[in-house]
Amino acid sequence: MSLRRDALILSVAFVISFATAGIGGALTDLGPWYQALKQPDWKPPDAAFGVIWSTIFTLGAFSGWLAWRQAPLLRERLVVLAVFLINLCLNVLWSWLFFVQHRPDWSLVELYFLWASIVAMMVVSWRHSRLAAVLLVPYLAWVTTAGFLNQANIPLNGPF
Repeated sequence: MSLRRDALILSVAFVISFATAGIGGALTDLGPWYQALKQPDWKPPDAAFGVIWSTIFTLGAFSGWLAWRQAPLLRERLVVLAVFLINLCLNVLWSWLFFVQHRPDWSLVELYFLWASIVAMMVVSWRHSRLAAVLLVPYLAWVTTAGFLNQANIPLNGPF
């Protein structure tokens, strides 16, 4: 693959990744409903979430690019693209359920699908690039942590 084509594909990966982050961010309303939620003592400060998500979306763009680049056949590239796009949709859906619908209970159920989609991205990426799969470990770790936080919110604030 040419350097120019590599740069173009990487740029597209970043645009898609950060467009998704932007949509998720737009859905994230830290207004009165969120401020009224009782949170567990171990919840990270709100300011940390932006840094964490920016890092995750950056690593995800590189991961997708590496897996795409190393996949030898178009069919395999389309599988890489599909699992990454499914994950991005599930990522946005979680934000919509939690912050727009005010349903931590529904978002927790959806989080299992989000978590599974990260594992799927790792498995598909691993076939083509070990580094691409490893770059997704922080995403899996963060979504696991967010799942525990989501779970803790339900008994503290429910019923929903």
